[in-house]
Amino acid sequence: MPRSLTPLLAALLVMYSVFQMLIGVVAPLAGELALTPFQLSLVFTVTSVTITVASLLWGLLFDAAGPRPVLFAGLLLCVAGPAGYAAAVAFSLDETLTPDVAFALVLLFRSVLFGAGLAAVLVTALAVAGLSTHGETARTRAIGFVGAAQSLGTVIGPVVGGALAVASVWLPLYVAPVVALLLALLVLVTIKPLAAQEGEPVQAQPLQLVPAFGTGFFLHVSLGMAQVVVVYLSSERLRESTGSAEGVLFASAIGLVLTQGLLVPLLKWSPVRLMRIGSPVSVVGYALLAVAPSSALMALAFLVVAVGVGLALTGFAAAASLGVGPRHQGLVAGLVTTTSGLTFIVAPMLSALLYEVGPLAPVLAAALAALVATGLSFVPVTPQVSRPVG
Repeated sequence: MPRSLTPLLAALLVMYSVFQMLIGVVAPLAGELALTPFQLSLVFTVTSVTITVASLLWGLLFDAAGPRPVLFAGLLLCVAGPAGYAAAVAFSLDETLTPDVAFALVLLFRSVLFGAGLAAVLVTALAVAGLSTHGETARTRAIGFVGAAQSLGTVIGPVVGGALAVASVWLPLYVAPVVALLLALLVLVTIKPLAAQEGEPVQAQPLQLVPAFGTGFFLHVSLGMAQVVVVYLSSERLRESTGSAEGVLFASAIGLVLTQGLLVPLLKWSPVRLMRIGSPVSVVGYALLAVAPSSALMALAFLVVAVGVGLALTGFAAAASLGVGPRHQGLVAGLVTTTSGLTFIVAPMLSALLYEVGPLAPVLAAALAALVATGLSFVPVTPQVSRPVG
C-alpha cells in the first residue's frame, strides 16, 4: 500500500466512525426538540444531498490545487461540524436556543458542514489512491482499501457510540469533536506531499466509462433499498426487534470490510472481472433475502449481498480511476462519490414507496437493479492502461 495513502485511510476510518457514532444521538435529540418525522428525515436527506453536490466540487478543486487544500478544508469541516452540532444540542437542552433555531443549527453543522467534510476526505483518499499507484492490480487494491476503511467506520462508530451512551446518551456528542480534532492534527502532521506524476499515461474516455458508472449507480441503489427494507422485514415479517435489523446490517458492513480489504487484494482480479462476478453474486443474495425466514438467514443473505457489492463497487471505482490520467483523478473521485451520494437520496424514498405496494417489492426491485448492473458490467470498458504484476 502506498505510504501517502495510509494517513488518508486513518482519516477516513476515524471520521466515518465519528459520523456513525453521532447517529445514535439523533433519536433522543428528536425527542428533546420535538422534531416531526419530516424534520428528522430532512437531517439525513440534507447530508446525502450535501455529499452528492460537494463531492464533485471537491474533485474539481483537487485537480486544480492538489490534495492538501482539499484535505485541509475537509478535516476542518469534520471538526467544525461535530463541534457546532454539540454546541447546538447543549444550548437547546438548557433552553438558550429555541427548538427551531437549534434544528436549523443541527442541519447546518451536522448535515451540511460535516457532510461536506466527509465528502472531501473520501474524494481525497480515492484520488490519492489513483495518483500513488501504477497498474491495474495496484490501483484496484488501493481503492479496495479506501472502501474497506469507509465500511469499517460504519462498524466501529455504532459500537463506540453505544459504549459511550451507557454513561450518558449525550456523551458521544461531546467526545466526537475531540476525536475529530486530534485525528485532523495527526493527519496534517504526518501526510507527505505526493511525488510528481509522469505525463498522462491514459486519455480520458468518458463514453467508455458510462457503463461502469451505471453499474455503480444501480448497485448502490440496490444496496440502499435493501438496507432500508430490512428494518421493516425484521419488525413486521419476523416480528422481531430493531436489534435484529441492526445485526443484519452489521453483517453487511463486516462483509464489505472483509471483501474490499482482504478478498479484493487476494484475488487480484481486474476491475471488469470484479464487476461481472460481484454483480450477479449480489443478485443471489437478494434472492436469499426475499425468502429468508429468520434474522440469522437474513444476515447470511446480506453477507452474500455485501460480498457481491463489495467486489463490484471496487471494480467500478477502479475502472473509473484507470480510465483517466493523473490530471483527472480528482474529477473521477468526485463523480464516484457523487454516484454513491445520489443513490442514498433516491433509494430510501423508493424503498419506502415500494414497501407500500408489498413487503417484498423493495427486495425484488433491489434484485432487478443488481441485474441491470450485471448487464451493464458486460458492456466493454477498456481503459488504455497496461497491467503490470505489481
